[in-house]
Amino acid sequence: MTWTQLLVPITLTGTGMAAGGLMITVLGGVPLLLRLPTDQYVPIHQFLVTRFDPFMPICMIASLVVDLILAVVVDEPVSRIGFGVSAVLLLGAMVISLTKNVPINRWLKTLDPDRLPENFEQINPRVRWGRWNSVRTVLVVAALALSAIAVGPLL
Repeated sequence: MTWTQLLVPITLTGTGMAAGGLMITVLGGVPLLLRLPTDQYVPIHQFLVTRFDPFMPICMIASLVVDLILAVVVDEPVSRIGFGVSAVLLLGAMVISLTKNVPINRWLKTLDPDRLPENFEQINPRVRWGRWNSVRTVLVVAALALSAIAVGPLL
């Protein structure tokens, strides 16, 4: 077994799991959170976030590292480009996570659902969180597609 044969399934699995988790959030979580009354939104968001951490970061970091390795070690130019661009897309999704979604998640974790700030409706992060989550999802799904395409020439 070669390193490539070992690493390709790791990146496809990790990126696929991250893409699946984000798709679940986009298709179900965000629409649910947008419809909930405020008093239910905060505790449910708090509950959901604890289920995805540290699962999503582990999947994305592992796939990013493996894509970078594959972009360097494979000989096929199409595969190198595919894995390299996939790594860039995963990095973009991680930057969005760290700068947009995670700060909102951390802030929401500090709130007492029974004593929300008086101006919560004005600063409610639901729509903003959902939009950034959609952008992350597009990036990770595109990364998965590119990694899958990059495997083709290696077969």
